[in-house]
Amino acid sequence: MTTYLVGGAVRDELLGLPVVDRDWVVVGSTPNDMLAAGYKSVGKDFPVFLHPDTHEEFALARLERKTGPGYHGFEFSTAATVTLEEDLSRRDLTINAMAKAADGTLIDPYNGQADIRTRTLRHVSEAFSEDPVRVLRVARFMSRLSHLGFTIADTTRELMRDMVHQGEVSNLVAERVWQETAGALQAKTPRAYFDTLREANALAVILPEVDALFGVPQPVRWHPEIDSGVHTMMVLEQSSQLSGDPCVRFAALCHDLGKATTPTDELPSHKGHEERGAQLTENLCERLRIPRKTRQLAVLTARYHTHCHRARELNASSLVKLFQALDIVRNPHRFAQYLLVCEADAKGRLGHEEDAYPQAAYLKTAALHFCKPDVAQIAKATGDTSRIAEAITQARVLSIKQWLKN
Repeated sequence: MTTYLVGGAVRDELLGLPVVDRDWVVVGSTPNDMLAAGYKSVGKDFPVFLHPDTHEEFALARLERKTGPGYHGFEFSTAATVTLEEDLSRRDLTINAMAKAADGTLIDPYNGQADIRTRTLRHVSEAFSEDPVRVLRVARFMSRLSHLGFTIADTTRELMRDMVHQGEVSNLVAERVWQETAGALQAKTPRAYFDTLREANALAVILPEVDALFGVPQPVRWHPEIDSGVHTMMVLEQSSQLSGDPCVRFAALCHDLGKATTPTDELPSHKGHEERGAQLTENLCERLRIPRKTRQLAVLTARYHTHCHRARELNASSLVKLFQALDIVRNPHRFAQYLLVCEADAKGRLGHEEDAYPQAAYLKTAALHFCKPDVAQIAKATGDTSRIAEAITQARVLSIKQWLKN
């Protein structure tokens, strides 16, 4: 029974990045051996065990064989005779197919260290094409490592395109698509994930609402970059600079989805794209089973982002309706998120990246006056309980009107 540190921990150590999780592979052992040594079994599809003291994951060395389509179509062998090199051979990229022995010796049968030096993401073997999740994983690695100069090997890029063409990516389950996408949204450069998927023709399969934006024109007066897809990627970039919050970044990705469904005879104008975009965002979130808070922010931002841009044009009643729709009293954090996405939208335009965005401060001040009325006192003073909500709304409109006059 011999254990080796494998995968991401070895890779990140060689890259000089913080090692967050350490995974281990065990050679020459059986499940009974592991249980006898005090490890706790946690694997569902194949034997994985938690160390009794460190709680780190130890997996038995394994081989796999493709038996059907999609992510789950595999048979695994974890016999004690499986070697370390055989286990590493089934991994996705060479930079993830390295191991470290207890004495510090690096085991690198597929030249991962060389690919780290040249900043290359390269598949280990043709077995890469058997698992469609690997298309998403390569894209996610680009979101994490592209700022370090990493690129995808041409042969790997072609293999990814072929996998998409063969329909493998269509077999991915919603939860796994969102898991990889959510990981990319938390990475250093989320845009690289979506750019990589588009280059592999996979974006049209897993996020067709986003892919459809590319090639759709916008008025050059407001959008010198013209292309709606290019604009969306620029907004995602800006949101990544403004916030590390994946909810903000996802809302930035979805804010203009409605522009892909604008009738061609109305282009490059996009009247009504906000409501269309809100519905498309709802559909996307439902399909990928995206968490409620992430979904709510994205839908609200799609529906109301242009309200923020023209905040100074809104009268008191319109401002009150906006704040009520955003539910800013109970969700002040979401209101702050909404403002960040709107700022990213304004800055995600060619030549406007450094523009100030005073609308955010304006709405923050308006929100203070929206919250100024004493709602408890208003409710107490209103005899007819059915009119309390209306009375509070009227008080808030009056409060903002008075502020606007000053």
